[in-house]
Amino acid sequence: MKIKNKKIIILIIVFLLMIIFIYQLDFTPKKIDYGVSFSPLQAERLGLDWKKAYLSIFDDLKVSRLRLSAYWNTIEAEQNIFNWQDLDWQMEEAKKREVKVVLVIGRRVPRWPECHDPSWLNDLSKEEQEEKVLNLIKEEIEHFKKYDNIVAWQVENERLFSSFGACAKSSRAFLKREIDFVKSLDNRPTITTDSGELSFWLGTSGLSDILGTTIYSKVYNRYLGYFRHIYPPFWYYLRTVMARRIFGNQKVIASELQAEPWEAGQPLKEMSLESQNKAFNLKDFRDNLFLAEKSGFDEIYFWGAEWWYWLKERGDDSFWLEAKNIFSK
Repeated sequence: MKIKNKKIIILIIVFLLMIIFIYQLDFTPKKIDYGVSFSPLQAERLGLDWKKAYLSIFDDLKVSRLRLSAYWNTIEAEQNIFNWQDLDWQMEEAKKREVKVVLVIGRRVPRWPECHDPSWLNDLSKEEQEEKVLNLIKEEIEHFKKYDNIVAWQVENERLFSSFGACAKSSRAFLKREIDFVKSLDNRPTITTDSGELSFWLGTSGLSDILGTTIYSKVYNRYLGYFRHIYPPFWYYLRTVMARRIFGNQKVIASELQAEPWEAGQPLKEMSLESQNKAFNLKDFRDNLFLAEKSGFDEIYFWGAEWWYWLKERGDDSFWLEAKNIFSK
């Protein structure tokens, strides 16, 4: 009986040592390119002048890489009538500063509710909606391909991740059809994205030239409150290696690194500063970046630049200065 207990203890010790070893693994690349995602929609939700906030990201933070989104309900509020004004302005300002842009196109793009459908779409069948998505993509590519600072087309955003967002479900087959269609229209690289914590990337790997993953370490659950995921860098790196080896040397990037609080049942603007700090503080920011860098990603896009600016406008420039230091490297 004692011998059996000793074996169990030894196994537990070995297991703990393996866990410690895995957490200590460091896959940090020699050079990392940093960027941000920006959404006028989120800036307006925070009560900001979105154009002023947008220009500050370039002229103060000195961001050189940017992820922008094409919102369908803004672009085609009326069927077959397209309005590119706001997004053209964003693209022109980025081009002036030689900022490299990843443009997210399609039906599902960043920021809640993820699918920003025009109201007229509801009257169509699923098949008709899919044809309209393809038409939208065609219009987007044809219009924006004149911008040579667009370095990649992100086709949809976490389109096969149905656990989050107010979106009609889609299939891998249709997502592949969208990506192949984009490739037929322009030769720049394509990106598709998936959850970094709740997916093995089996459905999305191999569909596009680049796979983007989210990294959300501090999230909210109505039963647990705020908590941190315990995934080590190895968890992300292992899947990255699999995507590269199995699916033709596919590149993997951190397309969305959490750098703002998870909204817990109320808009970020309505959360008290104390609640915001509890949800996400400067240490969380640094911990998330440390995780992303150690996981081997050589391209990282921060999520939350609008919030940093909002805080700065209220006298707290700690996140803004932290980011500024990163972009000055």
